[in-house]
Amino acid sequence: MLPLARPDVRALEASRIRDIANAGMHDPDVLAFWFGEPDQVTPAFIRDAAAASLARGETFYAQNLGIPELRQAIAGYVSALHAPVGADEIVVTASGMSALMITVEALVSPGDRVVVVTPLWPNLTEIPKILGANVECVPLAFGASGWTLDVDRLLDALTPDTRVLLLNSPNNPTGWTIDRASQQALLAHCARHGIWIVADDVYERLHYAGAARAAPSLLEFADRDARVVSTNSFSKAWLMTGWRLGWIVAPRALVPDLGKLVEYNTSCSPVFVQRGGVVALRDGEPTVVATRARLRHARDRLVAALRTLPRVEVAPPAGAMYAFFRIDGMTDSVAFCKALVHQAKLGLAPGRAFGPEGEGFVRWCFAASDERLDEGVARLAHFLEARCNA
Repeated sequence: MLPLARPDVRALEASRIRDIANAGMHDPDVLAFWFGEPDQVTPAFIRDAAAASLARGETFYAQNLGIPELRQAIAGYVSALHAPVGADEIVVTASGMSALMITVEALVSPGDRVVVVTPLWPNLTEIPKILGANVECVPLAFGASGWTLDVDRLLDALTPDTRVLLLNSPNNPTGWTIDRASQQALLAHCARHGIWIVADDVYERLHYAGAARAAPSLLEFADRDARVVSTNSFSKAWLMTGWRLGWIVAPRALVPDLGKLVEYNTSCSPVFVQRGGVVALRDGEPTVVATRARLRHARDRLVAALRTLPRVEVAPPAGAMYAFFRIDGMTDSVAFCKALVHQAKLGLAPGRAFGPEGEGFVRWCFAASDERLDEGVARLAHFLEARCNA
């Protein structure tokens, strides 16, 4: 017998984003927009805080739930942004990805039913499958005004035998953002049936509609003992992708068990990384505001340029950092993106990576300079023209 992983793991789909990136990461001539990562380095004041921690010799284990200073800082940040929470409702994790994994580990058993809204970052759809759960997808619809959710269809899918709703808003890859009325309807429905809601809120500060500081959050409506968990990350808004630092806001009764899972996954986040997080929350609001303004500008520039191309259908996303656009006549987004890499030296993510509902689309991370975006559009235009004339 071959030494293989268990069936649930073997059945997981490998990331098609990585599949495309692996085809071009070795080539310095490729303009890469395939990963969801800002192209700017972490601000110096955050890096300096981590360096000072290292200089002090803070290289030992920390508390499972995070150092008290960071838990308090996160609680203060969330309270000011949404609604009052205490430090005893906060769990610090080694990345937003870890926050999601640990939360789902705490709530989902083999055979459980989990509902997700798609297209969706593949990590979210695959996490429940690692644990042996059954995943049902409720698709968004694409139209002239962008991506929309049929709330009644989602409510119908949330049957009493559902264990968890996984909800990512603003959404990766579409930028779709749920409104407050829909959140309230979902919260009431899930409360009636005892369904947990796990919100992936990593893009909440990258929200471009109106003057609000953040996208609508379930934390604004939910009782503190409700079956609602919010996961978040320092990666995007504070330009800290490589730091691998995130957090969970959870009911107090759930926190001790989440602490156990932190122990059995990563034990703790490094103290010097957490020191960077403390300073990011304390002094980093100008960074967040500037990042959102820069990305709004990049979004508008890219969408306007893409709209000049034949066969391209695109709408400005309400949030996140991606243009997720349809190319008329393209039926195999993986093959299309591989051809883009090899023939046009342009790296985009295939829509199929985000579920079957994403086929026919590609994702472009617009967290980049004007010059890179303009050159990328020029390469895509030449590629499409060549295919039309072939």
